[in-house]
Amino acid sequence: MAGLQAGAPTPTEITLHGASRVLEVAFSDGARFRIPFELMRICSPSAEVQGHGPGQEILQTGKREVDVIDLQPVGNYAVLPTFSDGHASGIFSWELLYRLGAQQERLWADYAARLEAAGVERDAPMPVKAGPGCGSH
Repeated sequence: MAGLQAGAPTPTEITLHGASRVLEVAFSDGARFRIPFELMRICSPSAEVQGHGPGQEILQTGKREVDVIDLQPVGNYAVLPTFSDGHASGIFSWELLYRLGAQQERLWADYAARLEAAGVERDAPMPVKAGPGCGSH
């Protein structure tokens, strides 16, 4: 099945905690993680966040207060969250959720380093994307 490796842990419980803004996931190997919505949003696997290749990642800011307003299953291998900022194109496989949960400390440190390198604050608003200009068709 796509997105699953033989023997890989799979979720046994998935719970959205709106007040604390975390997704709690229990896995078949006994691991249980509380993944902040913000971490999910800034690490979304979508091209909107990851770009279309190495070095094209788009640093996400202003996501501390983001909520997950919907969570839909994708086959038997993933979920698709809809975030309160309108982002709804990142499919989170079981493997990705496990990695987000297990590597939170490193992921937060990497994010802090990327923010510092870019000279922006975590809560800065995202820059507005410019659309195509007149005559650029």
